Amino acid sequence: MTDTTTNNAAGTRLIIPALRGLYGSLHDGAETLLRVVAGLALVTHGAGKIADPFGAAEMVEGLGFYPGAFWSLLLSATEFFGGILLALGLLTRPVAAATTFVLLVTVWFHWITLGQGYSGAEKSILWAAVLFFFLIRGGNRHSVDAKIGRQF
Repeated sequence: MTDTTTNNAAGTRLIIPALRGLYGSLHDGAETLLRVVAGLALVTHGAGKIADPFGAAEMVEGLGFYPGAFWSLLLSATEFFGGILLALGLLTRPVAAATTFVLLVTVWFHWITLGQGYSGAEKSILWAAVLFFFLIRGGNRHSVDAKIGRQF
């Protein structure tokens, strides 16, 4: 026997079963919006770095990443170009893996290196969680990955 008030995806009963159609129709769109916003936020954040890709060399060496010029260039490219790829949904999982790593380093930087604790690392923790979601989920049907029929 099927209970029509059950949300099949989560296996829970909806308080207002009439909203099932709304939730179902907005599911992919909400996920796509989150991916695009996260990608564009990375592009915006990385734009200053890509203009001076070696500008963070001293900072990354201060975190123990040597040679600083190499890691600074990689950081710049990961944020800027990774953001573009994430927004498009192209190579979603590898990009999300790289950007999640970058965000976890910023958590360490703010929490431990700068001694700011949770309040200093909060934004990086939130962004790392969003990017980790796409590392696990990949691109949805509104991604370039889906359009070409391939993803990691």
